[in-house]
Amino acid sequence: MYLLIEVAGYINTLPTIFLVMLTAVIGVALLKHQGLATLTRGVGRLNRGEIPATEMAEGILLGIAGALLITPGFVTDGVGFLLLLPPTRALIAKRLLARVQLAGASGAQFSATGRYAEGSSNSANIGANKGNRPITIDGDFEKHP
Repeated sequence: MYLLIEVAGYINTLPTIFLVMLTAVIGVALLKHQGLATLTRGVGRLNRGEIPATEMAEGILLGIAGALLITPGFVTDGVGFLLLLPPTRALIAKRLLARVQLAGASGAQFSATGRYAEGSSNSANIGANKGNRPITIDGDFEKHP
């Protein structure tokens, strides 16, 4: 708020309001573009059978960027624009995912890269499955009228 008031003192109120509105409009347009690109990458990973952990983390960061960009202020806009930059966002997402372990619907645990985490224990791996690997059940399904 302080920086906003200082800028308004130098360039007057109306140009300051215009600048804040302009950064919000540009930010939302960039957010839409980056969001669609992230969504497309995530769907591609899902189609390959991988967990889109990076894309989910980037999606959260894009949501934060959007909130910051529509909040009036030059500092919030600056941080929001930093989160819109793919290298900055990827770095932050990578650091976030380094602290996270994902669990699948069956309870199997995965690393943030989507690979099966060795040594995870879930009910599907107890018993005959001594290698702590997921049990794959192969079968066919036919629907009869």
